[in-house]
Amino acid sequence: MGGFFGVVADRDCVCDLFYGTDYHSHLGTKRGGLAVCDREGRITRRIHDITNAQFRSKFDDEIDKFLGRVGIGIISDYEDQPLIISSKFGNFAIVTVGKINNVNEIAKAAFDAGISHFSESSDGELNPTEIVAMLINRKKTLVDGIRYAQHMIDGSCSILVLIEGRIYAARDRFGRTPVMIGEKPGAYAVTMETTALPNLSYRLKHELGPGEIVEITEKGVIQKYAPGDTTKICTFFWVYYGYPSSSYEGINTESARYRNGESMAADDAETLPEIDSVCGIPDSGIAHAIGYSNAAGKPYRRSFVKYTPTWPRSFMPQNQSVRDLIAHMKLIPVQTEIENKRMLFCDDSIVRGTQLKDQVVRLYERGAKAVHMRSACPPLLFGCRFLNFSRSRCELDLAARRAITKLEGREPDDEMIQPYLEYNSPKYLAMVEEIRKELNLHSLKFQKLEKLIEAIGVDPSKVCTYCWNGCDVEMTTETFE
Repeated sequence: MGGFFGVVADRDCVCDLFYGTDYHSHLGTKRGGLAVCDREGRITRRIHDITNAQFRSKFDDEIDKFLGRVGIGIISDYEDQPLIISSKFGNFAIVTVGKINNVNEIAKAAFDAGISHFSESSDGELNPTEIVAMLINRKKTLVDGIRYAQHMIDGSCSILVLIEGRIYAARDRFGRTPVMIGEKPGAYAVTMETTALPNLSYRLKHELGPGEIVEITEKGVIQKYAPGDTTKICTFFWVYYGYPSSSYEGINTESARYRNGESMAADDAETLPEIDSVCGIPDSGIAHAIGYSNAAGKPYRRSFVKYTPTWPRSFMPQNQSVRDLIAHMKLIPVQTEIENKRMLFCDDSIVRGTQLKDQVVRLYERGAKAVHMRSACPPLLFGCRFLNFSRSRCELDLAARRAITKLEGREPDDEMIQPYLEYNSPKYLAMVEEIRKELNLHSLKFQKLEKLIEAIGVDPSKVCTYCWNGCDVEMTTETFE
């Protein structure tokens, strides 16, 4: 996915910017970048490949080359950022987080209108952040340009623009990703993760609404465009990729996961299999498992531990063999907690299932007597259209889609999938059973969508559930005056 951080201060901001950006490292594994504006308006920028090294290690030796009171940073999983753009507004730096499905269509329209070229990202694709910058430059003001860009995008896009000692921050049109403002004496920060605020002495001041745009200077935060009425924040922030100490829409991630685990245990209360322990698949599954363990009255044990110093999250690389290698190497089995044990695992989700299948094999090889699995969310049936979570070349990569294909004898269309969406219906149970057999589990259950949202505690109308049920607000590139 990706995460950004920005600072505007009445003194040098580089230290806060460096550590605040680093606190978004769990959201990306490919690129890290910083841009700082000095008193004369000059922008210094660095971008580094962080595929095989941590963000801090790449910037440690050159952080003293940055000097300024305003800066933005980003951890990205695909394209190079920040970009420095020369425009009619002057030079500005820009970072974006989201997913633009119609990049090629926007680029073609720009070519037809006379724009000569775009740069390419390192993997040969158009850089979506450059596309956003081009759209911004088509309007008379930066604010109008940001609004125009968000209306032209099919997908989602949250934006930071650094220009002339200020930052313009814009949350995605439907609030798919969070954007928060923190403050402390003499400084303001803008972040996607509240985790970045407390250790830098910032207090949460304001969470931007969907489509809201603010201008941040050392003197204060000025709303430039009011939020819209429709919020569709990604539910997976609470399920999986939100950091435990972060909160979104005022709801803490770790606490929501505890409640979700308790909810799954309540569903199992009358049918709980004979187990010796409850375990969590690191990292995100741990809090769900602790909640389950406490509610079920069964001991929590760590049968896998994650080797955290070097191995990043495993869902991000598109290459399946790389994902599998990372997943295998980063989880180390604890033999005494596996041998002759009947274990119930909680995992945040089952996306492709390939890594989980390998982990189950490893458990049996080490003498496990039984392996049960509880997924903290429903089966994923639709590839995300709005963020780069579960990015795949084909929706048949999804374990639930593969199960339906096997049951139906052909690749399912959306109409065929509908009966499988009804919780505990015959087709739903057949799908779950097919996944269970593929993963070689003793039992498998998925959390009910309504129970998940109830455990989070957010208004159901404010969350995106597209990956589970294919439902969301109508996306349009409406006419923008």
